[in-house]
This record gives sequence, C-alpha cells and structure tokens, in this order.
Amino acid sequence: MADKDKQPDGKEPIDQNRAAADAEHAAKLAGDIPPRAAPDQPEAPRHRRKGRHGVKVQADEVPSTGHEWDGITEYDNPMPRWWLWTFYVTIVWAILYMLAYPAVPLVSSATKGLIGTTTRDNVAAEIARFDQANADIQARLASVDLDQIPQDPELQSYATNAGGALFRTWCAQCHGSGAAGARGYPNLLDNDWLWGGSLQDIHLTLQHGIRDPQDDDTRYSEMPRFGTDGLLDRQQIDQVTHYVLSLADQPHDAGKAGAGAEIFADNCAACHMEDGTGDRSQGAPNLTDAVWLYGSDPAALNRIITEGPYGVMPAWSSRLSEAEIRAVATYVHGLGGGE
Repeated sequence: MADKDKQPDGKEPIDQNRAAADAEHAAKLAGDIPPRAAPDQPEAPRHRRKGRHGVKVQADEVPSTGHEWDGITEYDNPMPRWWLWTFYVTIVWAILYMLAYPAVPLVSSATKGLIGTTTRDNVAAEIARFDQANADIQARLASVDLDQIPQDPELQSYATNAGGALFRTWCAQCHGSGAAGARGYPNLLDNDWLWGGSLQDIHLTLQHGIRDPQDDDTRYSEMPRFGTDGLLDRQQIDQVTHYVLSLADQPHDAGKAGAGAEIFADNCAACHMEDGTGDRSQGAPNLTDAVWLYGSDPAALNRIITEGPYGVMPAWSSRLSEAEIRAVATYVHGLGGGE
C-alpha cells in the first residue's frame, strides 16, 4: 500500500466499504432500541360490587395504607364479613364464659361464676367417687393379716396397683420412680435391708419411720461420730477404713487393715458384729456385701466414720391411712427385694 493512502496519524487506512457497513449497523441498532421507559408503577387492584340488577360495576380504586416494601404496596381492603362476624362471636363467647366460670382473679381468690362450679370441685367429686367405689376393698385391706394379702389375688392386685401410685406420689422423691434409690437413699430392689425386708418389717418401717422425731415409736439407731467427737484420731479412722474395705474384698492397704481390725473389734463390732455382717435389729448395715449406702471409696467411708450418718425417713402413719400403708408395703415387697 502506498504512503499516500495512509491516514494523517500514520495508521493504516480503513476500507471504505467496511466503514459504511459499520455505520449502517450502528444506525440500525440505534433505531431498533426503544427509549428507556420510566419504572413500572404498581397498579392498585380494583374490586367489583353488584349493581341493582346484579350487574357488576367497577368501584373506585382501593386506597393504599401507605405501606410499601420492595415494590409491593399494601392496600386498605376491608375484611370479609364472615371473618368479622366470627371475631365478634368470639368476643361475646369470652364475656359469657368469664361470667359463667371462675375467671377474674381477686386479691386472695377469684370470681366464682354464675353456674357455681370449679375444677377443684370436679376433682374433689371424682376423688370422692373413687373412694366410695373402693371403700369395701380398702376396708378388707386394712383389716386382714398382712400374711393373707399375698394369698388373696384380688387383694394383692389392688394393693400392688394402689401402692405403686402412692409410692410414685410420696416415695419416689427419695427412692426414685423405679425404687433404685440414690446415694444416701436405700435401693429397694435388692435384698439388702437395714431393718429387714419382710412384709411385716417394711410395714413397720413405713408406719413409724426411721429416726423421725415426731414419732415416739420410730426405728432408731445412731452411729457415733468417731472423728467429730474425738473418739478416734485420723490415723485410727484411716486404719478402720481400710479394714472395712478388706471385709468386702475391695482394694485396700493390708498393713492399715491389719491395724484397723483391733480398732474395729473395740469400737464397731457391737453393732456391725465381729465379722462385719451387721445387725438388722439395730439398723446396722452388713459391711461384707459391698452394698454401700453412702459410697464405697475410701474418702466416703472415712467421712462416714468421722461424722456418722444420720438419715431420717418420715413416719407415714400420720399422713396415710392403714390401708394405704399396707398397699405401699405390698408394692415395695413385690419389687424383687422383699423377703
């Protein structure tokens, strides 16, 4: 290409046909693209109403509430009539209910209501009805000998079910809902009983409790506080601890256990017996079966010997009837650990 065909700025010249085609294409594009329209404005919905002869006519546009979010406008449409009437009915019903039943709280009570009934009255009436229905079998349960209860299938079944309900109401807080107990609260499922596990023993324990200061006939025993009262020093308590562990074949220090055997014989054998098997008549536990009420680790045993346990079980004769006590005794005896 000759130098005369070059552009003044020194660039290669553009082909004339190509330049014309580009210009025509640009003009076509410019003519085909419509001008940018203004943003769409939300159009208010229109509702129709019926004319005199059932012909729908266009009503005025529904006004806006002034709330708009993300291009969505809220309009002030009236609520459906059926919804409004339902709402009014609920208000009237609430007022009538408040007048008919106890509802308005006062300082120390509540309004009684025009129909004169309360849920407490209903519960009391149901309890009275059940008491009346069970009056005969309750009287039988309270009057027969304890040994005859397991021999009577009807009485045994009633006592077991009634006793289970009473146990879950009054006893589960300490012994657990399944009667497995916890630390400091005896397990009633095994065969290890401090005061005996026969039906008569359980019945007596329920009647008068254990160490209950409100009952003169309560079962009573008290382990001395060997450390607190200075009966034994720390070294002696440690030695007795290891001797007690050895009685149940638990890990222990043989040297300390040997020294503790003599201390045990002088201070503990009167209640726990010389062989450590305990004495149920005193509520002294068996120390040879590895069933521990307060824990089996050396620290727990050391604390028990030092401070002395003093668990209390309430007497139930002032809270439950004789028939109810017998029902609980039957239930506990039948859990699997009764003798």
